[in-house]
Amino acid sequence: MKFLSCLFLFFGLHTAIAQSDKTLAYINQYKDIAMQEMIRTGVPAAITLAQGILESSNGESDLCKKSNNHFGIKCKNDWTGDRVFHNDDTRHECFRSYPNAAASFQDHSNFLKTRPNYQSLFALNPTDYTNWAYGLKKAGYATEKDYAQRLIELINRYNLNEYSVMALTKGKEQKANFAQQSTATFNNDKEVKATMPTTPEPAASPAKAVMQTNTPVAFANTKSIAEPETVYPEGIFTINHLKVVYAKKGTALLSIANQYQINLSRLLEYNDLEDENILQAGQLIFLEKKMKKGDKDFHIVKNTETLYNICQQEGVRMENLLQFNKLQKNMQPLPGEKIYLRFLAPASPKYTTIAPENSSTTSR
Repeated sequence: MKFLSCLFLFFGLHTAIAQSDKTLAYINQYKDIAMQEMIRTGVPAAITLAQGILESSNGESDLCKKSNNHFGIKCKNDWTGDRVFHNDDTRHECFRSYPNAAASFQDHSNFLKTRPNYQSLFALNPTDYTNWAYGLKKAGYATEKDYAQRLIELINRYNLNEYSVMALTKGKEQKANFAQQSTATFNNDKEVKATMPTTPEPAASPAKAVMQTNTPVAFANTKSIAEPETVYPEGIFTINHLKVVYAKKGTALLSIANQYQINLSRLLEYNDLEDENILQAGQLIFLEKKMKKGDKDFHIVKNTETLYNICQQEGVRMENLLQFNKLQKNMQPLPGEKIYLRFLAPASPKYTTIAPENSSTTSR
């Protein structure tokens, strides 16, 4: 009996790992489409990916294989495209069929954008995936009672909200590039010469847009470190179900405390700061005490990212992060290491020890 229990446990674990690999492959394949659709229509990339994973079983459901329908959208009265018939809530129901996955993703975005029962969702913060998930369920997207919870679990487990934040960044960059190109075209039109050269010069190729990300300096014992240059929403938004704002370089913490009617000493405590007044770099500022646990299981350390950055990005208290990962404040985890946010890590991550002068002394 004990042998059988171990055998079942082994195969269960193997199945779970295989399923996770399929999900990661699905995310990697369709994340760019989901982000582009968010830029085009405003449907959060995290929601699109989670729904695609769930509705299509990572692209392996019978409906998806025979119709490229990743989101389980039924024909409805206004559908004039191809269709297939599939057993769902009732037998032989009509579902939309698409020539490829991209068409399915585009129709999903259009479906949500144009249906009156989903319009209230677009007034939400695009990174507020919790209310988006519950809003979809309330608007009648699916009949399963736990549909919203399942979407939220997928978003947290696979950190899908990062793609929504990335899409916000890309969207603003595209608008800025378009504005620059429009200005350049206007100026060029004004400067047309009266006489053209005998041999026209070849037209200059348009400059390619380059996406830049400024990452923070990796000083493990420094509190006020710049967050990566990500475009966060203006005003209050949420991380780990907590109220937070993004404050730019040069912002006085006292002004934030006054604006949101919080005692300055409490604001410093909430953000693991001591006596800082003027921010030396832009960063996330929490308006509530951070949680003991994160809303997902772990965080993968990015290049030159500090423990303080991770605490702010995930809304987790420093003391708990250190406890979960068997670290001390002077230990800087190496890029690519896994930082646990909800429970005790099986082992400490590989790290570099930072001396008070911010010089490396030990590697592990």
